[in-house]
Amino acid sequence: MSDDTRERILEATEALLRRHGPDKVAVVDVARALGMSHANVYRYFDSKLALRNAIVARWLARVTAPLDAIVAADGPAAERLRLWSNTLMAEKRHKVLDDPDMYAAFQGLVGDARLATTGHMEHLQAQVRSLIEAGCASGEFRVCDLDAATAMVLDASVRFHHPRLVAETAGKDMDARAEAVTQVILAGLAAGVL
Repeated sequence: MSDDTRERILEATEALLRRHGPDKVAVVDVARALGMSHANVYRYFDSKLALRNAIVARWLARVTAPLDAIVAADGPAAERLRLWSNTLMAEKRHKVLDDPDMYAAFQGLVGDARLATTGHMEHLQAQVRSLIEAGCASGEFRVCDLDAATAMVLDASVRFHHPRLVAETAGKDMDARAEAVTQVILAGLAAGVL
């Protein structure tokens, strides 16, 4: 099976979702847009649900790709965690506010794409955990419970990166509030409150 064909299917599906929304896009529509049979689409995605999960996973992978680079980079863990947090917020803001048609489609798909969204959250947790571990190894952070500290970072910052909450605060300058929360998170990790 060709990766190019799989990518073309995903691109066509995304374009149709932007134009018509998730309720009006079927596998047969995707196939028609590509000039192929719907059976050919099913060779790459065994169900409409699999195609929806792939679209959501693709959307979320665009968010996590720059975060992976931050986690893998050298440098102080506190600065990388700050950059990770700022980048996550910027990526989510961009996805929600600069591409509203795709965000609306994403919202319509997300209920059926639990596999993709769960994987995304697990990926974010692993990234944060890795940064906290690096901070503990370098002496920047004093953490007793790595799982609790990881959860705290994500829970404390959710207002600034959860798509629905980002959409609700559109047009408001959240950068100062986000920076204040990040400062509290970093101080808590350094002080060993968890």
